[in-house]
Amino acid sequence: MLTKFRGATLMPEATLSSCSAYCAAPRREDIPPGEVLCKYCGAKCCCYFALPIDKPKDWQDFDYVRWYLLHERAAVFTEEGCWYLLVQNRCKHLGDDNLCGIYETRPQICRDYTTENCEYSDDWVYDHLLETPEQVEEYAEALLGPREGGSRRGPRPQSPIPNP
Repeated sequence: MLTKFRGATLMPEATLSSCSAYCAAPRREDIPPGEVLCKYCGAKCCCYFALPIDKPKDWQDFDYVRWYLLHERAAVFTEEGCWYLLVQNRCKHLGDDNLCGIYETRPQICRDYTTENCEYSDDWVYDHLLETPEQVEEYAEALLGPREGGSRRGPRPQSPIPNP
């Protein structure tokens, strides 16, 4: 099993956090009954979206995943065997108070989402997390073997310290 990729850990229970305001939030069970949970939340659910993607099976598929990660604030994660594209991007209608600025006219997907099972206290644990194109290249190479025609990775940098 792969565990390290270019400075980031890729292993079971790899984690990611995008909106840091939730870190100081009280525990769910400490919020008084009848209070709106969103008033205490860092709006995790409004700071990203994740879309399911096909599990990459060959080099061409992994090239698409690499392309996703050439964009800012994008990552790919796996959870229970499913692959997802994660885009960290705050909703433009989220107020400074972390409440919805268009609550009465919000999209249906927002209406369907409830605080009953929301991510308020979730620690964002994924099976695997890929944050850079280089991680994707290394992950694919480990699964598929070397790419025909050679790797797209550049040569290893030379050490500034001469070998004895």
